[in-house]
Order: sequence, then C-alpha cells, then structure tokens
Amino acid sequence: MKLLDIGFNNTVSLDKVVAVVSAEAAPMKRLREEAKREGRLIDATNGRKTRTIIITTSNHIILSGINPQTLAERMKTERL
Repeated sequence: MKLLDIGFNNTVSLDKVVAVVSAEAAPMKRLREEAKREGRLIDATNGRKTRTIIITTSNHIILSGINPQTLAERMKTERL
C-alpha cells in the first residue's frame, strides 16, 4: 500500500484518492460544508489555511494545508 503525505505528519492511502482539488472554488466550499454536516469531513490542516480538498473513494473529504500542485507532484512520484 502506497501512502500520500498530505502534510503535518498525515498520510492518505494513494489507492483511495479520487481527486485533489483547490479549496478556493465555491463548489468545493459547498462540498466541504455538506461533508461537515454529514460527518464525512477530516481536517488534516493542523490549524493552517485549507488549500486542498482531497476526495476519497469512501466519499470522505480530507482538508490539507498543502498546495494542490505539490500534492499532485507527490502523487506522481509515489505512483512510479
């Protein structure tokens, strides 16, 4: 099992990641609020500003303080 480092000593199973998107867009903010209401939100920002939203196969939403481009590069490196 390969793990993706999402910052601040937090990891996610790479096989479970469906999408890595910027947290700034309005639809992503709505998705975040919906997940919070439904208990599917995981905050891995350690109090930092949310920069990335990670969507998983289990429909959980994970918040990260790392830039989406950085996570995408880490995903490419891990998949090799």
